[in-house]
Amino acid sequence: MVEEDDDYESLPETSSVSTHMIAGAAAGVMEHCVMYPLDCVKTRMQVLVPDPRANYRNIIDALVRIVRYEGISRTVRGINVTAYGAGPAHAMYFACYEKMKGILCRTGQSNHWAHGVAGSCATVLHDAVMNPAEVIKQRMQVFGSPYRNWIHCFRAVYAKEGPVAFYRSYGTQLSMNIPFQSLHFVIYEFSQDLLNRERHYNAKTHIVSGGLAGAVAAAATTPLDVCKTLLNTQEKCAHVTNSNGISGFVEAFRTVYRFRGVKGFFSGVTARVLYQMPSTAISWSVYEFFKAYITKQRLDSSPENDFKVDPSSVVRVRVQATVAD
Repeated sequence: MVEEDDDYESLPETSSVSTHMIAGAAAGVMEHCVMYPLDCVKTRMQVLVPDPRANYRNIIDALVRIVRYEGISRTVRGINVTAYGAGPAHAMYFACYEKMKGILCRTGQSNHWAHGVAGSCATVLHDAVMNPAEVIKQRMQVFGSPYRNWIHCFRAVYAKEGPVAFYRSYGTQLSMNIPFQSLHFVIYEFSQDLLNRERHYNAKTHIVSGGLAGAVAAAATTPLDVCKTLLNTQEKCAHVTNSNGISGFVEAFRTVYRFRGVKGFFSGVTARVLYQMPSTAISWSVYEFFKAYITKQRLDSSPENDFKVDPSSVVRVRVQATVAD
C-alpha cells in the first residue's frame, strides 16, 4: 500500500477549471450583493459636486438619510445587474488566477511575485466582463438617478453615448484594479502562509486573510477609484470643463483635483475600506468553501480511486493506491 497525503489546493485532476469557475461565481455574487448598500454610499460620497440633499457627513449619516428620504430600496438599486456581471466575471477571475498561479508556481513553493502576476492577468479578464455592469450600477446609485431599472439605464446610455460609454473607464479600472488585485493576492497568500501553511480549508483563516488583504488594497487604491467613479457617472461638473464629458484618466485626475483638491482623491475612503474588507473576506471564504466542497464531491464519486475523508477536515484527502506486485 502506498499512501499519499495531499490537500485540496494541489489536486489538479479533480480541482478543475470548472470547479474554480463555479466556486468563483458563487463568491462573486455573494461578495457584491451582501455589501451592496455600502457600495452605494461609497459611490455617492465620491461625487465631486453633490446635490445639497445628498451631501453626507459620514457613512451612517448617508445610510440614514438615504433610507429616510428615498426609501430602503434606493440602497440596492442596480444590485441585479451587479449580480449578473459578478457571476461570470468572478468565474473567469478565479479560474484564470488559479491557472496562472499553477503555471508560475511549478515548484509548489509560495511565490508572491507569481501571485501578483497571476492576479494581474485575472483582473484583465474580470474587468472586461464587469466594466459595463459597473457603469450601469454607478449611474443608478447616484442621487436623483433618472433610470427606472438597469435595462432602461443601459438603453438610455447606449442611445446617448454609444457603446464606448461602457468601456470609457476600462483603462482607469485596470490601472486601479491591477495594483489593487496584485496587492490583494500577495497579502492574502502571505497571510495564508502565516496562518494556514498547510492550506487546509479553514474558514477563520480565509476570512482574516481576505479581510486584511481587501482593507489594505482598498485604502491604497482609493484615488484611482475616485477617478473611475467620475468616468462612470459623468456627473454634470464634468461637462462644465469639457462639453463632451471626461474621457480619460488624466482628465479625470485633473477634474478631481480642480473641484476637491488633494483630499478629493480620498473621498469615501472609509466607506471603501469598510465595503472591501468584509467583501473580500466573504469572497475568499465562500470561494474556498465551494472549491473544497466541489472537489470533495468529485473525489468521493470518482470510480478510479478509493478516497477516504479525514474527519478532522472536510477538505483533507487521503489517497490510497494499491500497487500490484
